[in-house]
Amino acid sequence: MLTRTPHHDRNQALDKAMTLFWKQGYGATSMKHLEAALGMHPGSIYAAFQSKEMLFCLSLQRYFAQLGSARAAISDTAASPLDGLARFLREAHPVMCDDAPIPACMLARTSLEIGGTPGPITETLAEILRQNEASIAQSFAEAQAIGQLRADADPQALARRLQVRLMGLSAYGQIPSHRAATLAMGEDLAQEIEAMAEPGWHTPRS
Repeated sequence: MLTRTPHHDRNQALDKAMTLFWKQGYGATSMKHLEAALGMHPGSIYAAFQSKEMLFCLSLQRYFAQLGSARAAISDTAASPLDGLARFLREAHPVMCDDAPIPACMLARTSLEIGGTPGPITETLAEILRQNEASIAQSFAEAQAIGQLRADADPQALARRLQVRLMGLSAYGQIPSHRAATLAMGEDLAQEIEAMAEPGWHTPRS
């Protein structure tokens, strides 16, 4: 049983907490659930993470960091910025992955559960969504800079629309009977991203 939280153990604990919160949500996850999942006494959890609320905020941040790392790895090997976005959706977004705790983005699930309730969780979520939108916008801006995306496109507006659509797809996909339709719509969205490329654009990104 963990009694201290050196760096590697802290990361392991955060991963376990993230998975539990992602699957069950904030409200349905009790301290007893966390104690069992993390293998820590209540006092150790509070000493390491201050509160359930702070542990949830840290879990959201770790989720976003891992999602960002996955997108960056795909982007580094993609033929172009738009190809990288489409591949990320197909290969790494939770909506499309069968090995995710639930077939939904943790950010979308939290947004539905917490809503606009004032407090650290809402503030953390809002900042993460802002950063995520900015990161997606950067990919669209890169596509625009190399002539793959039309010059009059608005990268920020495209990023906002994509984020909203993915959050909506996450909400829809949490119903098991919607799985096939969710995968089909996710593929449609990936194809839409690819179709944004200007006609005749075939030069791969160096």
